[in-house]
Amino acid sequence: MTKDLIYFITKENRSKESLIELLTNHPEIKFVSLVGVDLSGNDTDEKIPTKVFLEDIDTFLNGAAVQTDGSSVSLPGIATLNNAKVDMIADLDANWFIDYNYEHLDPDTNKPVGTLRIPCFLYHDNKPVDSRHVLKRAIDHFNSTLLTLFKDHPETLSQFNVTLDDIEDVVITSATELEFWVKTPNDKAEIEELSTSQALHEQYWTRTKGSVRTALEQSLLLMEKYGLEPEMGHKEVGGVKAKITETGSLTHIMEQLEVDWKYSNPVQCGDNELLVRTLIKEVFRQNGLEVTFLAKPIEGVAGNGKHIHVGISLKLKNGKRVNLFSSKEKHFLSTIGYGAMMGILRNYEIMNPFISSTNDSLKRLQPGFEAPVCIVTSLGRSVDIPSRNRTILIALIRDLQNPLATRFELRSPNPYTNTYIAIAVTYMTMCDGIKYALESGKTHDELLKELSKKPNEKSDYLETERAYRSEEDVFEFYNDEERNSMFGKAPATVYENLIAFKTQTKKLEVLKGNNVFTDALINSFQIAATERWVTEISNRIINNYMDEIRSFKMLHSTERALDLDVSNWMAINELRHLIMKDSYTNKSLFTKIKEAISSKKYDEVSALQLELDEKMSILRKLYSSYSKNLLDI
Repeated sequence: MTKDLIYFITKENRSKESLIELLTNHPEIKFVSLVGVDLSGNDTDEKIPTKVFLEDIDTFLNGAAVQTDGSSVSLPGIATLNNAKVDMIADLDANWFIDYNYEHLDPDTNKPVGTLRIPCFLYHDNKPVDSRHVLKRAIDHFNSTLLTLFKDHPETLSQFNVTLDDIEDVVITSATELEFWVKTPNDKAEIEELSTSQALHEQYWTRTKGSVRTALEQSLLLMEKYGLEPEMGHKEVGGVKAKITETGSLTHIMEQLEVDWKYSNPVQCGDNELLVRTLIKEVFRQNGLEVTFLAKPIEGVAGNGKHIHVGISLKLKNGKRVNLFSSKEKHFLSTIGYGAMMGILRNYEIMNPFISSTNDSLKRLQPGFEAPVCIVTSLGRSVDIPSRNRTILIALIRDLQNPLATRFELRSPNPYTNTYIAIAVTYMTMCDGIKYALESGKTHDELLKELSKKPNEKSDYLETERAYRSEEDVFEFYNDEERNSMFGKAPATVYENLIAFKTQTKKLEVLKGNNVFTDALINSFQIAATERWVTEISNRIINNYMDEIRSFKMLHSTERALDLDVSNWMAINELRHLIMKDSYTNKSLFTKIKEAISSKKYDEVSALQLELDEKMSILRKLYSSYSKNLLDI
């Protein structure tokens, strides 16, 4: 049934004639969908019958726009009700994928119905306003800036034994690693059971079984068909052992997996990840399993990360490649590499709002759970031993046998982080650091010393009061006060993160270079993130907490209860009322939050949200202790 299916169309195979021939020979491809990605990371899916596409194929291939209503994308402050038209222009450079519906067979061919998904750019008033185009502009700016720096500082290339005339192209590469939780529908695992399994490393990289194994293998094989070149699929740190039914099948599945695939250019990297998320969800669903890519789907257990890898190399006219992060000297990095690393660390406060812009994302970024909280890197204790410090924000990945593999790994994103925007801000800040490193004329040793500075040690580029490098476990070696003082206090709410747009205006200018990020785009992103933050608190988080609080019922009988049981329940009930129950004289936390949201007092909402989360954490622990002390329930 699927033997003759095609899964993607490359740029080289997209002439008008070849497309007409391909779609004519594959009548199972019934639809064409234009895929634009807004600033919040939402992708569109507008189905056009293939017949209509073929009748107007010149429009698509010649860059003419297809119009859509701005209500279908999140562009607040840009696509307004009185000016909502958004144009969609096909991206003729990216791969086009065919998305198959394996539950809908074409009666004429007995093959699954396919939709040709064409990545596109979104334009409003003739200006690009989408995530894919922001990334494209960022990479263009990065490349042109780098070549200009090489021209102005030709001595920089001598460390690579290269001259400007040797360069054919600057090659930017990116890749993501995707973590996700999988479970059987409607099953719940005890948090303590999951947490204990995690602490004992019982699931980490162990063998998969049953339907999970089947779904993982099918996902990797399907990724191969799409040309994504999967490199690995394995269990991650979280999970518990499944149970076997009388028929031999597994139930009560609850475990965490990771899938990795080969790098590509940055825009294609984002497109590939959107596809992989869809493939994994559909394949696991067909095997009776639920998948979640939420950053923190289970409180008290490891969340889902999405590490983003970035690299820079030169393609020379003689066909050779030169990694611009690798040093031919006895050093961790080249001068370009040191500058790029410093650029990310110095400017991360303004990157962070684009990377962690949801309640869920910030729940993952807590001390412990191997989630990065501090703005710090690790290079290794010596040049001969690459670092594998998992507690840092930005890691230096080195293979002593393969200098071309040297790259950075940004560890803070989660699966729902907008990959396009995250990579764009990463390269923009790297560009700022590289510019400093090359224009300063500093040596490897001088840049390494600056990157390794102690707190309150003056620096020409990095902030005086901060430190930026540690080879220690930053959660075990430093206490909270030391971490906050040395590496900066991490934002705990969406509001605390977004406030950087007002407090870090100088750093914000780094992202505005060459109009990659405009005031209009930044404002639109901020409006969307704020609306999503307060709407989720009001309509989802509070409602979920209500259900949870109501489930905390009195379990003891009055005739058998001990004084401790009564005391425990009184403390629980008092906290339940404080959080949820209004009286004539007192307002509950829920009511205070809703009133602050209504008044748009977002600083107050932020403080009350932190108080609510703290009280809910205390309540859960109290109820767990209370219920475990009862012999009869």
